[in-house]
Amino acid sequence: MKRTLIIGASVNPSRYANIAANKLVAFGHQILLLGLKKGTLLGETIQTEKVNWENVDTVTLYINPTRQPEYYDYIISLNPKRVIFNPGTENAEFQSILLSKNIIPVEACTLVMLVTGQY
Repeated sequence: MKRTLIIGASVNPSRYANIAANKLVAFGHQILLLGLKKGTLLGETIQTEKVNWENVDTVTLYINPTRQPEYYDYIISLNPKRVIFNPGTENAEFQSILLSKNIIPVEACTLVMLVTGQY
């Protein structure tokens, strides 16, 4: 089980962040949710403020690269093992910063990683 923070979480079932949350839970992973709007997804509250969660294994991004800089320090402070850059979230600058902090950046799709056993 990998404790996973989804940044860009949404209650909208057509959003990939929502689909990923459902798939992560189906595969037995614990989810932490951070989004623009409060709500409840799979019994978990979507937080709108940056929470200092502990033991975060993976951060999976569903936010545009132009919005990511405000999360750099926050994500680094959580000290995850890796950050997944889902399609459309790729960010060479942040990936370089993560590498310098010994956090593995992964350009991949969380959904594909789960169903192919690469998660």
